Amino acid sequence: MFTLDQVRGFVAVAEELHFGRAAARLQMTQPPLSRLIQKLERIVGARLLHRDQRSVTLTAAGETFLADARRMLTTADSALQRARLVEAGASGTVRLAFTAGSALGVLPAILDVASRSLPGVHLELVEMVSTDQAAHLLEGSIDVGLARPPFDEATLRSHPIQHEDLLLAVPATHRWATGRAPAALAELVGEPMIVYSPADARYFHDLVVRLLPPPGATAVHEVTQVLTMLSLVAAGRGVAMVPRSSQRLHLEGVVYREISGLPAAPVELHLLWAADSPNPAAHALVDLVRAEHRDGVVD
Repeated sequence: MFTLDQVRGFVAVAEELHFGRAAARLQMTQPPLSRLIQKLERIVGARLLHRDQRSVTLTAAGETFLADARRMLTTADSALQRARLVEAGASGTVRLAFTAGSALGVLPAILDVASRSLPGVHLELVEMVSTDQAAHLLEGSIDVGLARPPFDEATLRSHPIQHEDLLLAVPATHRWATGRAPAALAELVGEPMIVYSPADARYFHDLVVRLLPPPGATAVHEVTQVLTMLSLVAAGRGVAMVPRSSQRLHLEGVVYREISGLPAAPVELHLLWAADSPNPAAHALVDLVRAEHRDGVVD
């Protein structure tokens, strides 16, 4: 079988129609180039060039082989370039898991910066609750996640990319829907509340339980997604504590109020990944997002 060096040698001679110029183009001397062409012709089983002391011309077989030879070199060069891009993390596919809440601002921002800085990387989006992302990262079915803590720091790496406040979402007909003064945290005790599921929205459930003074919330419904929670608020089923980014949903019938007595920006969102991921593009995305969110974003 012929080699790429032999093919390159033939293409150079065929395009220059001069062994001396072709050898100079290839940065080699003429005798080795002549031997490359002779060996190639023996392997192909056809004469590719007519040579005499004054000129070099292509045979009919040489004309046909030249077109295929150029395609072979283009394919080989493209393969090398693609492999190098993948190794550098500049090409490939990253399966990015995200929570519904992270789609309200953080996810679009990541997609924008990745499009600008990693145009050769395709981001495959997978909506997934935080509690499921860790297992999928470890088994390799996703590459990077946008999730809420806690995480197993022995097996996963994380970086905070957003901190935001909690707001009180109330029905437009509720007594707290008017006025601008913050609602006092103590006033929420005993108020009918739509709360987060302790199984499927553990982070927000534990956060609200930790923040509310005893005896805590009077739960009327337990849900997983913020959109569902706000839909129930709009229907007058109760009030809810939601991240500030929820305002971007602009749900009719819901009014947002500040809450006094809360710590600043208690809601965290982290970038999550497996340190031993074999996907170079995933590491490139992680490095890019960490550089963009070096200290986390406060909303």
